[in-house]
Amino acid sequence: MRHNPRKHRLPPFEKNGIILVDKPAGWTSHDVVGFVRARFNAVKAGHCGTLDPAATGLLVIVLGKFTKLSQKFSGEDKVYSATILLGTETDSQDMDGTVTRTADFSHVSEQMLRDTMASFVGEIQQTPPMVSAVKVDGERLYELARQGIEVEREAKTVNIHSIDVESVELPKADFTVHCSKGTYVRTLCSDIGAKLGCGAALFRLNRIQSGDFLLKDAYSVEEMKNWTQEDLADHMDFLLHKKLSQMDKFSF
Repeated sequence: MRHNPRKHRLPPFEKNGIILVDKPAGWTSHDVVGFVRARFNAVKAGHCGTLDPAATGLLVIVLGKFTKLSQKFSGEDKVYSATILLGTETDSQDMDGTVTRTADFSHVSEQMLRDTMASFVGEIQQTPPMVSAVKVDGERLYELARQGIEVEREAKTVNIHSIDVESVELPKADFTVHCSKGTYVRTLCSDIGAKLGCGAALFRLNRIQSGDFLLKDAYSVEEMKNWTQEDLADHMDFLLHKKLSQMDKFSF
């Protein structure tokens, strides 16, 4: 149901600004925006950079006139903490999908994995997964995938600025990746698995940075459930003073 500010028990919240939310697993990015709109009677709200439902972490929510900056913030680099799972392939390239293949990964050593992951640093080509929001001929890929339809997708150039492997306990490895807008970390995992010859899927994903915004400055949905409109306004002001002191660089 579409949110109607005029029928809400609270007065319309029309303040301009940004709030950072730590998205919980199982929620879509749209769910978080819907929560902010409904909880605080926010007249205008949007998010900057979609996170898959299974993913957690930083979601930048823009309110009021700041919704005009959504594209700018969405276009900035991202940093993720993630886990790759070797020897498993799924139709969505992550653990939300159906397993389509399992394979022996015993030939893969820790050093081989590290070297292979390092080989993906730089400008690379990625083919968007079928289970994604990319549009082909006006239809979103995930809608076609639900119908069992697979179509050709055009590879896109993305930039992997760095991959830091934090720990390895095969068949899993934890890593941090700094990448450009539009990078699919699950596709990165799938491509790493293909190069290793055993397949792989994304096991866990947590966004820890988007542009200059950090996960440590984000609030959980559970925290926000106890906020008043005044609390939201105060937290938005705090972020603006902390991160966006040079407001003249933004035009609405």
